[in-house]
Amino acid sequence: MRTLLDPLADVTRLLLAWREGDEAALSGLIPMVERELHRIAQRCMARERAGHSLQATALVNEAYIRLIDVQQVDWQNRAHFLAMAARLMRRILVDSARAKRYQKRGGGALRVTFDEGVLPADDRPTDLVALDDALNTLADMDERRGRILELRFFGGLTVEETASVLKVSPDTVMRDSRLAKAWLARELSRGKRS
Repeated sequence: MRTLLDPLADVTRLLLAWREGDEAALSGLIPMVERELHRIAQRCMARERAGHSLQATALVNEAYIRLIDVQQVDWQNRAHFLAMAARLMRRILVDSARAKRYQKRGGGALRVTFDEGVLPADDRPTDLVALDDALNTLADMDERRGRILELRFFGGLTVEETASVLKVSPDTVMRDSRLAKAWLARELSRGKRS
């Protein structure tokens, strides 16, 4: 009797095969993670202003194109792959925001809300470029805390998945997440007063 394979193990197996140069493995991988990629994209797009020219499906497609170009990544598992996809989607959105800001010479940058628990009490939307700059500053000061916020809020990874990607305990993820969110809220509110 044929047994069903664990889909998580299949994803890991395909990632490892892709890393070893098996191009067909990517074709098998994408349908297995497509729903999760769309979930990540929709989560990212939900923070965008209404009428944004980039749609969730286009964001997934652009991330897919960039993932194909990624060479020599030491893929660990599904969570690691999704973390990389989330990072690419964040990069795509930030690049789009920077281009729009450049076109308008500093005005009208894309606005997004990050997380109710992170934003200052006035709950106004946050500038995506300012958010990205703050996350980069945080990552320069404390790389793990910066990655935790990126994985949890842009990638939508669970505490356990984040812990797996970063090879730390879930308690460490929770503790660092609280500290990083507090720092980020302070940093973003400082920028709004400037």
